[in-house]
Amino acid sequence: MPFTQRDGTRIYWKLEGQKDHPPLVLLNSIGTDMSLWEPTLALLRPHFRLLRIDMRGHGASDAPGGDYRLAQLADDVAAVMSDAGIARAAIAGVSLGGMVAMEIALAHPERVSALVLICTSARMDRAAWQSRIDTLRQDGTGAIATMAVSRFLTPRFADRHPEIAESLRQSITAQSDDGYAGCAAAIRDMALIERIVSIAVPVLVVTGNSDIATPLTGHGDVLLACIPRSHHIALESAHLPPIEAPGALAASMRRFLAPRPDHDAAADALFDAGLANRRRILGNAWVDKSLAARTPFNADFQAMITRIAWHEIWGRPGLEDRTRRLLVLAFTASLGRWEEFELHVRAGLSQGGFTQDELKELLMQAAIYAGVPVANTGFAKAGRIIAELEDGSGTDRPD
Repeated sequence: MPFTQRDGTRIYWKLEGQKDHPPLVLLNSIGTDMSLWEPTLALLRPHFRLLRIDMRGHGASDAPGGDYRLAQLADDVAAVMSDAGIARAAIAGVSLGGMVAMEIALAHPERVSALVLICTSARMDRAAWQSRIDTLRQDGTGAIATMAVSRFLTPRFADRHPEIAESLRQSITAQSDDGYAGCAAAIRDMALIERIVSIAVPVLVVTGNSDIATPLTGHGDVLLACIPRSHHIALESAHLPPIEAPGALAASMRRFLAPRPDHDAAADALFDAGLANRRRILGNAWVDKSLAARTPFNADFQAMITRIAWHEIWGRPGLEDRTRRLLVLAFTASLGRWEEFELHVRAGLSQGGFTQDELKELLMQAAIYAGVPVANTGFAKAGRIIAELEDGSGTDRPD
């Protein structure tokens, strides 16, 4: 396991990806570790050499007692970069990680080529963070774990993925009290707001539309107003887009940090238009899961179907979405493409794209024109999905 020793403290890090790819440093939020980024790795690895770091007080890194300083955390990252053989890199950080990224850009400008500041801020409520530190010092991380996770994820995502919410809660509970409190002190005492006007590299500010910890208003908009070369994108997530919107986040980072040549701009525009249709029809959860599963082997295929099927076909003006949904069900049932059939049944029923009665009539027609066995299988599969949706056991899908 690679560790960097600094000031008697071991900082754990992991480097992966091809040496000829541009380096990208990934920093975690308070209360998480480098595993925060795992849902995005398959999407980022084909384009970047990735350096992930467990910040002081988190994960496998040491957690010395006392208050930490933002400059101290920034120096830790600079030391890790040196040990990893990375002289200069883009740095992406979530929450506390974004604050540390800004501090690195100010204290070590020669080490930074660009910043991606995700659900973060240059100023926080000192009294609120002091209150949290007092609770930590007295009662430990278990006392704040449930509250923290409620701010990390939207209720809808947490309800659909209780295992993820519980894993985050357990991770916080297991974290060092000293480590969490030390980093909380760094947030409480940060002095960024008067200085970030000096950040000279390109900056992407990422906000979550459901983030209550560092929303656009009062936080993201301040960064955009103060940092000269800053750009903005909003994602459908709460405070942790790498978990809740990994596909959209990774795509935004790639476009900002490693833009394609000009001749690919049209393809990117078609992909974005198709992705919007895909999200509208299938829902964000399924699309994010699908994007996160991309690999270098299948990424071009995924891009092709997003451009052609979801933009050029689903984007045509001749038919409304409801009619297209029902046509897809008729075709997939008739051809025995049951995986696609189930996907569109679940998406259509959960989003109000058609009614159960309309689905029933479609399958009755299929019995006549495609055969009774087709309708029999269709009724069985649709009935199971309806039951799952009604009892809530299938709300985290389609898949």
